[in-house]
Amino acid sequence: MHNDLTAQDIAMMQKELDHRKLELMPELIEEVKRTRAFGDLSENFEYKAAKQAQNRNRSRIRYLERMIKSAHVIEDKAAADEVGLFDKVELYFEDDDETETIQVVTTVRCDPLQGRISREAPLGKAVLGKKQGDHVTVTTEDGDTYTVVIRSISKQADDGSGSIL
Repeated sequence: MHNDLTAQDIAMMQKELDHRKLELMPELIEEVKRTRAFGDLSENFEYKAAKQAQNRNRSRIRYLERMIKSAHVIEDKAAADEVGLFDKVELYFEDDDETETIQVVTTVRCDPLQGRISREAPLGKAVLGKKQGDHVTVTTEDGDTYTVVIRSISKQADDGSGSIL
């Protein structure tokens, strides 16, 4: 299984990986050593907290390495008048009579609360490649459907914004 990521996603992951391995890991190792000296490990909260932080960092390192190793680099190939990756799209939700602006992003940068919708999510899949004025039917994972109208498309480049999940 591969992960569809942009070159920018991979660069951001590599930067975080380097930071975690070269800067954070030595700090955490020293913190474990320092707190181990506090005495009885069974009642040493500082030691337990330091070990937990070290384990979380190792887990994140493994995740980043696995994501980078299995990455399949993708590029936005949408036409100038079509919704593509990283574009901001103003949508009109007919059922709710509401307008919302979303940005279609890769799965590692999605943040629905900030309007960053994954290209793999039902809404992201439905609008990719569509044009302004199109009525798009979105089918949720539960099989329910709703319709959105693409009001406008603002072409965007991958500027590296949004944190990596």
